[in-house]
Amino acid sequence: MGTGTRVEVTPAAAEVLRSLRGRHGPLMFHQSGGCCDGSAPMCYLEGEFRTGASDILLEELHIDGVAEPVSFWMSTAQYETWKHTHLTVDVVPGRGSGFSLEAPDGVRFLIRSRLLTPSDGQPQNGSD
Repeated sequence: MGTGTRVEVTPAAAEVLRSLRGRHGPLMFHQSGGCCDGSAPMCYLEGEFRTGASDILLEELHIDGVAEPVSFWMSTAQYETWKHTHLTVDVVPGRGSGFSLEAPDGVRFLIRSRLLTPSDGQPQNGSD
């Protein structure tokens, strides 16, 4: 399992990431808050999705079998909504957005979330 402070990756998602990395190269995620698949993390080639001042780098995910970290970006607006949550990247059968690298494989990434706890090293009172 890939782990981080704010974001984790399930074993199934890590397996898909290893496969995608082997076929495409270094990877990144971007999580926005848009409509349609907006709540699904989108997987791109590292640098293919242009990030800027309206995005934050939430985590550098270390996945066994992937040489470099997989960056996990989130739009600042989405972070304001989710800043008190711990995120887990999972994968399920089905087709998500055509822009995410896993779409042709018949699977899609999704986010499972829970509130941060003191064991996550985060305050529970809602302050950053």
